Amino acid sequence: MVAFHGGAARVAGNSGFRPRPSTHRSSNLGHADLWDDRPGPTKVASRLGFSIEMQHTIQLFFFDAGGGHRSAMNSITEILAMKRPQWTVTAVNLQRLFQSVDPVFLATRVKSEDVYNAALKRGWTRNSHPLLRALQGAIRLHSPVMERKLIKYWRRDLPALVVSLIPNFNAVLHRALRALDAQVPYVTVMTDIADTPPHFWQEPQDQYLICGSNKAYLQAHLTGWYRPERVFKTSGMILPLSFYAPAGKPPLTRAQLGLRPDIATALIMFGGNGSEVALNIVDRLAASGVPVQTIVLCGRNEKVRSLLASRPGCVAVGFTDRVADYMRLADVFIGKPGPGSISEALQMGLPVIVENNARTLVQERYNAVWIEEQGFGIALNSFSEVDRAIRFLLTSSVLNEYKSRVASVRNTAVFELPSLFEVILSDQRGSASPKNEPTRSKPGLENMPTRSTATLLRRSRT
Repeated sequence: MVAFHGGAARVAGNSGFRPRPSTHRSSNLGHADLWDDRPGPTKVASRLGFSIEMQHTIQLFFFDAGGGHRSAMNSITEILAMKRPQWTVTAVNLQRLFQSVDPVFLATRVKSEDVYNAALKRGWTRNSHPLLRALQGAIRLHSPVMERKLIKYWRRDLPALVVSLIPNFNAVLHRALRALDAQVPYVTVMTDIADTPPHFWQEPQDQYLICGSNKAYLQAHLTGWYRPERVFKTSGMILPLSFYAPAGKPPLTRAQLGLRPDIATALIMFGGNGSEVALNIVDRLAASGVPVQTIVLCGRNEKVRSLLASRPGCVAVGFTDRVADYMRLADVFIGKPGPGSISEALQMGLPVIVENNARTLVQERYNAVWIEEQGFGIALNSFSEVDRAIRFLLTSSVLNEYKSRVASVRNTAVFELPSLFEVILSDQRGSASPKNEPTRSKPGLENMPTRSTATLLRRSRT
């Protein structure tokens, strides 16, 4: 038995262990080639009828400010359960852990994340930049108490790997972990397409970083804070596994929803909390004279769903786990430039129309620029222009051009994470450089975001 931090390596068939048939099997998700990513010895052992098991405990830190962090946590938990069933994975809601020091909750008995989600529902997102900086100031003020809570928590349950799926708190989490243990690896999986410095995703500390875009990968290297071999790039954002699966049952069709099969369909979505902005978009499209019908995914926004329920040519859907199936019925996506929403739309082959102005969350503004740079859609100054945008986009030759570019997207990020975590766990140097100081690196051409995840995996094993 070879001991690791919080885990062990067990070779079945040796040292008194009884061989057992491998439990690994291909998935029916349509990406079977992505599933057998195990290291060479493990794959060979499996084919010989016994297995090499790496047992680890992993903690995923998330919160519910917006829906993307919980969605990423759910996806990672599900893929690890399928591909690394011997690992123990625990999801930790940071809001619950810090609730006793949440200044908003102490003053109003309403959690900070609930205030944030309510603002998203109503479209009250103007001037998000100063609000973000105010939040970061509050985190710095309360960081000593937060760190003490984390240390107390980890003294009871120290994992082999800590994974953060959240921004703003990574310095607090990392300091608390290093105060208790110098070697447990700390990993940040960015769920935004780009960082919004300072102190958002990337911090001056020696840790592992997993980026879902060339932009974030380049930002990480240019800081000089991270060892090059500890920065990884996946092929995109973390998506639910349903976006790789066949259509769900019972099948959804336009006719079943009361929509015409011969008219273009726009899917409107503003994340899991919905937004009243969707009402204005439906009104403008209805008044434009453009032959387009709409599916509006309202999320948990019951007010919006009820107001749209009786609109002709419009299907209003409450919170659903069949987002991928509804997207299969659409020709174009309209919504906010959230990294999850636009990545889901692109995965389903939909060009996107988004808005980029003072109401756009500061951390999502780059996404709108990225959409136009990649030729995946249109970023409007205001959704008051959505009728003109949809008229232009639905021109057959234009729509085909956009769909052709979108079809080039190959996002398999969620399938890439188990192997990346395994590489990080096998790194016997731990996650802290001498004296716990960040190691500054000078990015050169070899660090530019042109290498594949497979290349990074090979390098980190050497």
